[in-house]
This record gives sequence, C-alpha cells and structure tokens, in this order.
Amino acid sequence: MAETAASGGDEGGAPHRLERKWTFWFDNQTKPKQGAAWGTSLRKAYTFDTVEEFWCLHDQIFRPSKLPANADFHCFKAGIEPKWEDPECANGGKWSVTCNRKSTLDTMWLETLMALIGEQFDDAEEICGVVVSVRPRQDKLALWTKAASNEAVQMSIGRKWKEIMDFNDKIVYSFHDDSRREKSSRGGRYSI
Repeated sequence: MAETAASGGDEGGAPHRLERKWTFWFDNQTKPKQGAAWGTSLRKAYTFDTVEEFWCLHDQIFRPSKLPANADFHCFKAGIEPKWEDPECANGGKWSVTCNRKSTLDTMWLETLMALIGEQFDDAEEICGVVVSVRPRQDKLALWTKAASNEAVQMSIGRKWKEIMDFNDKIVYSFHDDSRREKSSRGGRYSI
C-alpha cells in the first residue's frame, strides 16, 4: 500500500504513464540583477511522466493565480529548455493569448496542459511547450512550437488551441527570430 501511494498510482494499480515526460520550469523576474542576462533566474522545478504526478503538482503548486507578478511558469517537453536558443525552439515561434482575469487564466492554463500531456494536438510533435506569464496589468499564455515557417501546421495548432481553451478572440503567432531582432515585435505573422 505504501509503495503504491509513493509511486503515485491508485489503489491496486500502476501509475498512469504519459506518452512523454514533461518538465515544469519557474522564472521569477521580480527583482532581476542589474545587467543579468535573460534566463539567469530560470529554474527547472520538476519533471513528471504520470497523470498522478501532474495532478499533484498542479493542485499543490503550479497554478498561475498563485504566482507573484512578473513570474513565469513553463511546461515543456523534457529535454527542451524554454529558451529561444534551445535547438528545438530555435526555428520556432509562439501563439499568444492575453488575459485580464486570474480565474480565466487558471482555466486556460489547465486546459492547455491537459491537451499537451494528453496528446490532443494533431501536430503534437511540433509543440515545444507552454508558458504562462503573470504581469501586473495583463497576463499571457504562449504556446511554443518548432517550425515557425510551416504556416499550415501553425494554423492547425492555433485553431486547435483556441478550441481547447474555448477562446473566441483573435490570437497571433510570432516567430522567435522576429522577437529577437526587434525589442517590440511588430505583431504576429499569423492570426486566427
């Protein structure tokens, strides 16, 4: 009995394994050090590969409404760092959604996480992960993908994400290359 509880399984059964491992990352940019490079406060928090671990982590820790302002949670496929420089992200981009209400943000975050770990996207191999950014004025969710130039795949992912979140407003996709070159990105390359 103790072994089952420790392994995260239900009584009499094995834990429910996910298709792949996922890693939660945390970044608190509340008090960045003068001249510090981006990502110096980024920390790997936990890697999980079972349904039970996911729910324990989500229920106890990883909810956007529990974050301080200027903090980010990331949930990326294990082995991919949530940085533009990661080889899996280097040629990618992100779909972005803004939100003004914490309860809505928590719901969209959870729906996105469940879709990712439940492999609900047709182009799941193209997805790197998701970031939730809590800010004083407006929060943001960003779904990172690998191949920004593949418009058909990006549009498919964007449509599916809007459906998953039950989101009716416009969402935009921006290339990481555009964001790197320009301090204030010129907007999105694609939109739905």
